[in-house]
Amino acid sequence: MNVRPSRRLAALGAYAFSAVDDKVGELKARGVKVIDFGVGDPTVPTPAFIRRALSRAADARASSGYPSYVGAPEFRKAVSAWTRRRHGITLDPATEICASIGAKEAVFHFPEAILNPGDCVLVPTPGYPPYTRGTQFAEGRCHYLPLTKARGFLPDLKSIPKGVLKRARILWINYPNNPTGALAPDRFYREALSFCRRHGLILASDEAYTELWFARRPPRSALEFAGRGFDGVISFQSMSKRSAMTGWRAGWVAGDRRIVALFKKLKTNIDSGTPTFIQDACVAALADEGHVKAMRAEYRVKRDLLCAGLKAAGLPDCSPDGTIYVWQEAPRGMTGEEFALRLLDPEIGLVTTPGAWISEKAADGANPGARYVRFALVPSVPQVREAVRRLAFL
Repeated sequence: MNVRPSRRLAALGAYAFSAVDDKVGELKARGVKVIDFGVGDPTVPTPAFIRRALSRAADARASSGYPSYVGAPEFRKAVSAWTRRRHGITLDPATEICASIGAKEAVFHFPEAILNPGDCVLVPTPGYPPYTRGTQFAEGRCHYLPLTKARGFLPDLKSIPKGVLKRARILWINYPNNPTGALAPDRFYREALSFCRRHGLILASDEAYTELWFARRPPRSALEFAGRGFDGVISFQSMSKRSAMTGWRAGWVAGDRRIVALFKKLKTNIDSGTPTFIQDACVAALADEGHVKAMRAEYRVKRDLLCAGLKAAGLPDCSPDGTIYVWQEAPRGMTGEEFALRLLDPEIGLVTTPGAWISEKAADGANPGARYVRFALVPSVPQVREAVRRLAFL
């Protein structure tokens, strides 16, 4: 028989980080000892107390059966308690929180709950690929908002054409920002919220990196600015980066109960949820901030080492304020892809993600990631020191 992909699947290129993994495999096969800054997957072990909580929960839940679609009550209560401590706001665990299988699942599927074919989503670029992929699979269209250094990596909402706004349903924001590492000032959240309410848009805030920052002041949540009932605002959170739990696939969405209800209805038709014993381990993780502070301190050490090495090699200072990424500008006269290729020389052997791979062309035809590479600060501190030594060969 003739096996053909759907038009939607055929239209997609390779997933950027899958392509990075393929390149790492090629280099290793050639005997190159690479240091992999390509994919944002922490290499530090999940803290031991979380693993112990998982072991206890696996025994306690031995006969628990399928997990709740929307999250165990204990997990949703823990999320509510953590949000109150961290952001000073109160979420109703029953109606304003829904568990998710990490952030990617929620981000990708969310447009299916909101869009009709031809509706538009306002997407930052560079940005997390599922903003685009989820829109495409929901048969929507993306209007890209370039994030540039000149604007502090904030989107220019005033630049959006009226014709686009008439079809728009969702505005995605993401701070601390992947990949630029930028934090958003309070005025931006107020501006974005006012803009969305004027134009009838849902403000979808990807907050997967709020616990990893290097500035004096912790990052805010869009929910803090939304007021009572969180009218028109939904946030997306994850245990992945906060607690080095990428493989556990646990997160949540929270905010306006009407939007959360739509997400719940969608989710119950897609999956059976995160295993309950993993949610129990998340409850233990959310109750502890010590391990988060320790990881934040380690990421700061790695950021400072790498950025100092890049500056010593003659590159612009691109030290981030948050996340686990360095959005590094390429040497003058070189594109990000050319720079990434240079870093792959066997004498250097550093794997990065070319900025163009995680950016889309904006309305003016320019790709805002074309002159950048993204370093993910996931190698160990000794490996980062070795990477800095190799940068001398640039």
